[in-house]
Amino acid sequence: MAAAKSLKLTRLTLTDFRNYAGLRLETDKSLIALSGPNGAGKTNLLEAISLLSPGRGLRGAGFDELARLGGHGTWAISAELDAADGPVSLGTGWSGQGEGGDGGGQSRLVLIDGHVERSSGALGQHMRMLWLTPAMDRLFAGPASDRRRFLDRLVQAFDPEHGSRVLVFEKVMRERNLLLEDPRADQAWISSLEAHMGEAGVAIAAARLTGIDALQKHIGRVRTGSRFPWGIVAVDGEVEALVSAMPAVRAEDEYRKILADSRGLDRAAGRTLKGPHRSDFSVIHGPKGMPAGQCSTGEQKALLIGLILAQASAVKTETGVAPLLLLDEVAAHLDRTRRGGLFESLEALGSQAWMTGTDAELFDGLGKTSAVLHVEAGTVSDMRKTR
Repeated sequence: MAAAKSLKLTRLTLTDFRNYAGLRLETDKSLIALSGPNGAGKTNLLEAISLLSPGRGLRGAGFDELARLGGHGTWAISAELDAADGPVSLGTGWSGQGEGGDGGGQSRLVLIDGHVERSSGALGQHMRMLWLTPAMDRLFAGPASDRRRFLDRLVQAFDPEHGSRVLVFEKVMRERNLLLEDPRADQAWISSLEAHMGEAGVAIAAARLTGIDALQKHIGRVRTGSRFPWGIVAVDGEVEALVSAMPAVRAEDEYRKILADSRGLDRAAGRTLKGPHRSDFSVIHGPKGMPAGQCSTGEQKALLIGLILAQASAVKTETGVAPLLLLDEVAAHLDRTRRGGLFESLEALGSQAWMTGTDAELFDGLGKTSAVLHVEAGTVSDMRKTR
């Protein structure tokens, strides 16, 4: 097997993005630590990087929210990426208007090597990315929708087309919901939409099951050597159950029949009640044999980090590409031993990882393949060069 390759951002340029009027950041390091006071713009940098992948970024913010206050109401991000198949230039931005695209009535411009792409889904062909943010610390105790988005991000790191399938399903589902509200709607057209939902829904469920299986197998192989707890993962959903029990073509027919039989209930509810958009991501804390949502906050945080590290390693093994990692405030609540274990795991993984923290001393254990950068008031400086 050929040696696995790592994705590495070598240059990041921001224009009127969040609190950055203009920034050009270059690095050849694998581990990048961003330190500085709260509100300095550390997470804004991670958010900018996350927008170089499909979707709406790690905050899920509206594109109009990303423009710098006092700017022109537009923003742009560009980067040079050492990708699996060689260097590539990625860019994205927002002109302050537009319809469709990534949802929410807005669209953003996406460029790959200077060529305009139809949607952000094209970024998935070059960028595989995983992230953790403080908002995810209570993921296991929060709503199923948050866990489902987390699961789909994990699956997309394996399968770049997964995000596009989810967008297609949601678009068709919204159209069906609108038609169900109209008593004069063409029933044949509703049936056609349900056929599209059946095809896309089964593809989504199949990708989730494949990704979960690959992750669990990898966890089983490496769990004894990690400083972080291992998990038992599964996806719970009606369509996933169909895909597990029968061929995909039959599962599509069965889900289509479920949708047809549920029209009355869905009309009364004002939404589609059954489908992959209702599935849940289930995690058991392996060493304790306890549902993750019943564990302490610290245990949930450690379990999340363990899952991200395991997923990154599984993606590297399965695809030959180590994904880029964005880890916001990842070290703040870890003791010295666990921080050392995290840094060792990242070094061994070979992924480029961007981490944030208010205290630069949290990153004292990083080695020569790292950069420690100070962020303050929309500027970034290399701390090791200024000491």
